[in-house]
Amino acid sequence: MRISEVITVADQNTFIKINVLMNGSNSKYIRPLDKDINDIFNPLKNKSFKHGKAQRWILCNDKGEWIGRIAAFYTPKYINKGTDFATGGIGFFDCINNQQAANLLFDTAKSWLLENGCEAMDGPINFGDRDRWWGLMVEGFDEEPIFGMPYNPPYYEQLFTSYGFKNYYNQYWYKMRVDDPLPPRFPERYAKFKTKPEYTAKHISLKNLAQHAQEFATVYNAAWAQHNENKEITKEQVLKIFNTMKPIMDERMVWFAYYKNDPIAMFINIPDVNQYFKYFNGKMGLLEKLRLLWMKKKGVCKKLTGIAFGVVPKYQSLGVDSFMIYESALLIQGKGWYESYEMGWSGDWNPKMINIYKSLGGKESRRMVTFRYIFNEQVHPFERHPAIEYK
Repeated sequence: MRISEVITVADQNTFIKINVLMNGSNSKYIRPLDKDINDIFNPLKNKSFKHGKAQRWILCNDKGEWIGRIAAFYTPKYINKGTDFATGGIGFFDCINNQQAANLLFDTAKSWLLENGCEAMDGPINFGDRDRWWGLMVEGFDEEPIFGMPYNPPYYEQLFTSYGFKNYYNQYWYKMRVDDPLPPRFPERYAKFKTKPEYTAKHISLKNLAQHAQEFATVYNAAWAQHNENKEITKEQVLKIFNTMKPIMDERMVWFAYYKNDPIAMFINIPDVNQYFKYFNGKMGLLEKLRLLWMKKKGVCKKLTGIAFGVVPKYQSLGVDSFMIYESALLIQGKGWYESYEMGWSGDWNPKMINIYKSLGGKESRRMVTFRYIFNEQVHPFERHPAIEYK
């Protein structure tokens, strides 16, 4: 076997190709856009390079056949609650069902991380935000992945655990039918808030994205930046994301709740663009963009996915979330616009969010695992990710 760094454009193409080779025979697999993967390793596109490093490798056998790939990365911005030692990441792992080949990939990544001062590695994770390419799929292979969701053969779990990786935390996904009736507490709380004119809930307008970007930042910074694994986000950062999402965004699926016009909760959902991308074979040129617009107009995508949810702490436990969600359900349900709804993952360290998913009537649909491998457990004994602490 021969392992080599990804350096040339040809190497980058091979890095993409290996993922297709390992997964292409599975009818549920959806090839990610080549550009999305390449941008992760482009310092001009990925802000993580401002403080961190990344490297990729590809592996071939003695016959010259490509049999594996892996990436390793490190940034001091990667923080996990309760971890006080430098931890790097590995990701974009693919390999044939051969432990020797997998070990060579893991060893190579480990050596590089050691050279960069790391004492452990988590994976498979992303060199960037946690909403994409995070975790190893261990349950849920019978459904197509939604956009940004990792997808891999079932035997990968054995390759990780046999090397010595341990389950750092589980990532649970929940799913429901869009037209499924919500539990009784939703209409009850809706009726209560509907009598209070100072409370309102409404979906966004694509004409007012700057305003909604500020509203998102307000709710997010109050609801999530309080936790030490999240940092505050600015209106400008949100607006940039919103403008990127605008071509596929459905304004009817993005909701805010207000108290006297101040944003106090958000419920952000988008169509699952993998329902478009699965026809593009990794490409996104002019023809694909035109086809996407045509499919969007025709209502081809029947899947929704949640990307953000939050309530300003002062208004938590009052039922504002039920009020907002039921208001959205009154508009969305029974229209035939969408059929299924899959919520973004929540770690087992966040039972409050998992209970919210369950309260909607969601059923567990998939499980991912973020693994951890500590280089010297005599120095740093392995501990699972601690539960989140709410203030």
